[in-house]
Amino acid sequence: MNEASVLSAQQPVARPRPARGLRIALVTETYPPEINGVAMTTERMVAGLLQRGHVIQLVRPRQGSGDQPTATSALTQLLVAGIAVPRYSDLRMGLPAVGRLTRCWRARRPDVVHVVTEGPLGWAALAAARRLEVPAASDFHTNFHSYSSHYGFGFLRGMIGGYLRHFHNRSLCTFVPTRQLRGELEREGYRNVRVVARGVDTRLFTPVRRSAELRGRWRLGPDGLAVICVGRVAPEKNLPLVLSAFATIRERRPDARLVLVGDGPARARLERRHPEHVFAGMRKGEDLAMHYASGDLFLFPSQTETFGNVTLEAMASGLGVVAYDYAAAREHLVDGENGLLVPFGDARAFERESLRLATDPALLSTLRREARLSAEGISWDHIVDTFSDALAAIAHGGRAARA
Repeated sequence: MNEASVLSAQQPVARPRPARGLRIALVTETYPPEINGVAMTTERMVAGLLQRGHVIQLVRPRQGSGDQPTATSALTQLLVAGIAVPRYSDLRMGLPAVGRLTRCWRARRPDVVHVVTEGPLGWAALAAARRLEVPAASDFHTNFHSYSSHYGFGFLRGMIGGYLRHFHNRSLCTFVPTRQLRGELEREGYRNVRVVARGVDTRLFTPVRRSAELRGRWRLGPDGLAVICVGRVAPEKNLPLVLSAFATIRERRPDARLVLVGDGPARARLERRHPEHVFAGMRKGEDLAMHYASGDLFLFPSQTETFGNVTLEAMASGLGVVAYDYAAAREHLVDGENGLLVPFGDARAFERESLRLATDPALLSTLRREARLSAEGISWDHIVDTFSDALAAIAHGGRAARA
């Protein structure tokens, strides 16, 4: 059976329906209240699809003993067993559930299955969809193969890369957030890769949330420089470069403070070694937005992102951004106009550009203003429309093949 095969020709010929009203089974191993880029993006997409009249069955691991599925006329949840992800104890990985998904989807057949994550639950969803010949798509959200070297199993990088390629090629289409990533995956043998970008909530993330009271808690005066880094406090985020870049800044700007927003396995060790910095911990919603807006300069040295939602959130918050020239930064920053781009992996250039921006108030002011203006044009509505239309095309293609 090839990738496009579907149910037998005994089905009557079906006329394609409009993009509205699809029955979508969306399978993910992370979802709010878990806090990470994949969870938050998935929640945004689910909300947008519901607004467009689709009916969604959300399949995810149970996040705790008290986790209960919610249900409305348009959104139901199917919770499956899961286990903690190694080194990521706050995240759950769904266990295989091919039989359960097969029975569920045989009883109420979805028009399309969309698999967000590549763990055992995602694999089971692709297997069940193939067994029932339901068209399926997938997301490439996280560079697990790039993470491997940061967690002591870099020798498995090739094997993990092969698994991911095989996983995604079992779906009819793989969605990625940038053109750069599409090109990389196509060169590695991925088929049918399509770009669906990311957006940012400019009503939530905005410079108007700047808080003098919060800056005071950071021991910053009105003219002090708040250098912000937001994200998981973990080895793959390249935080030593943030620390070294800030040390360089502090030599010229003794009024500067480094604020690290987020949590993760490296936080306790870094707090012990660097009590002079602000470790704000995990923040979300308006509290997170206030932390962004109360900063001035945003450093993002990660080299393992598939996108990097924090880049857009920093831009919308009116921060001067320094980032490597890839992922979201390559898509949305113009060097010297609304941010500073650094050649990928060039740590010395990253430190140099961070210092330049920290010591040039006129440049920082310009980049902050232009970053916000650029973010205002990145609409979630357009992105969800693109995603909705793509899922409709996959579902309708499956119906046509069945006919």
